[in-house]
Amino acid sequence: MRALDFVGAAALAIALAAPMGAVAQGLFAPAITVNGSAVTNYELDQRVKLLAAFNTPGDPAALAREQLVEDKLKLQELARAGMELTDEGLATAMEEFAQRTNLSLDAFVASLASQGVARETLRDFVKVNTSWRDYIRRRYNSGIEVSEAEIDAALAQTGGPESVELLLNEIIIAAPPPRAQAALARAEAISKLRSTAAFEAEAREVSALPSRTQGGRLDWVPLTNYPAGLHGLLLSLEPGEVTPPIPIQNGVALFQLRDIREAPQAPAAIAEIDYAQFAIPGAGTAEALAEAARVAALTDTCDDLYGVAKGLPAERLVRQSVAPSAVPQDLGLELARLDRNEASWNLSNNGTLLFTMLCARTPAAAVADADREAARNQITGRKLTARADILLAELRAQARIAP
Repeated sequence: MRALDFVGAAALAIALAAPMGAVAQGLFAPAITVNGSAVTNYELDQRVKLLAAFNTPGDPAALAREQLVEDKLKLQELARAGMELTDEGLATAMEEFAQRTNLSLDAFVASLASQGVARETLRDFVKVNTSWRDYIRRRYNSGIEVSEAEIDAALAQTGGPESVELLLNEIIIAAPPPRAQAALARAEAISKLRSTAAFEAEAREVSALPSRTQGGRLDWVPLTNYPAGLHGLLLSLEPGEVTPPIPIQNGVALFQLRDIREAPQAPAAIAEIDYAQFAIPGAGTAEALAEAARVAALTDTCDDLYGVAKGLPAERLVRQSVAPSAVPQDLGLELARLDRNEASWNLSNNGTLLFTMLCARTPAAAVADADREAARNQITGRKLTARADILLAELRAQARIAP
C-alpha cells in the first residue's frame, strides 16, 4: 500500500510540474537562429519591453526581432575580430547610458525593472552597441576622409543646430518625494500622447508652470536656449511627439514639438549665461508668491536686485556667470524661456522660492573653428554609419537565419 501511495504521489507531482516546465521550456526555447546561435522567446519579450520603455516608434515586436538578429551578427563578427568589451568598459558604458536620462544607473535600472525589463537585458543591449561602435571606429576610421569642401557644404546647407528654432508645448509636474512615483507615472502616460489638444488639456490640469493657462504653449525659442544635453532629444521629435519624462529637481518635465524652422538669422554660440537668483522663504505659500511679485515690480534689471537684497544675508542673492554646460538642467529649462532681464519664480529648493532672472547670454567671440570641427565630426559619423550599415547588410546576406 505504501508503495502504491508513493507511486501515486510521484505521478501527481510530475503532472503538476509539467505545465510549469513546459512554460519555462517555451520561454527559453529558440525563436530564431542566426548561424546556429539562438535568440530565445525570452530575449524577444525582453527587447519588446525595453523598446516600449524607450518609447521607440514603430512595431515593437518586428523591431525587436530585427535588432536581435543584428545583435547576433554583430557579436559573431566581434568574436571573429577578437574584440570584447572589458568589465570596466561595460560598467562605464552603462553609467554613461543612464546619464542620458539624468538618472543614476541604479535609479535607471529600477525604472526599467518597474516596466518588466531585467538588468541583464539593459547590460546586453549596451554591451553589443558599445562594442560594435568601437569596432567600426577601429576598422574604418583611418580610411575616412572629410574634405574642406564637404565641411563648407554642410555648414552652408544646415547652418548648424544654432540656426534652428522650436515651437514647443511644455509641462512640468511637481514631484516632491512623497508624490514622485505618481508624478512619473502620469508623465509616462503623457509622453505617449501624439495629440496637441490632448497634451494641452494635460498641461492645464497638471502643469506647475504659468504657461498651463494656455495649455503649455510657448512661442518660438532658439534651440540654443535649451540645455545642450536636450538638443538631440528635441531635434529627434516629429510634430506632435512628446519627449520621454525628463527628471528635474522635485519635478518631471515634458515637451511636445508643434513645429520646427530655420531661424531667420542664426544666433551666435553662447559662451556664458549670466543669471541671478533671490531666495524668498516659504515656497508654496501665498506670502512668498506676493513677495516675488513685489520684487518683480521693483526690478527692471539684475542690478536692481542688489537694492532689494540690501541689508539681507549675503546668501539670499546669488549671481553667477557660467558656461551653459555648468547650469543645472532644471535651471537651464527655466532660463531657456526667459529673455534678458526677464524673471520667473517657478523654481524652489528646500522650502525656498527662487526668484530667477536672466541677466545676459554672452556670445562666444569666435566659434568658426569649433563649428568646422563639429561639422567634421558629424560627417565622419555619417560615413562610419554608412560603412557599418554596408557591413551589416553583407553579414545578413551571408547568414543562415531561421525561421
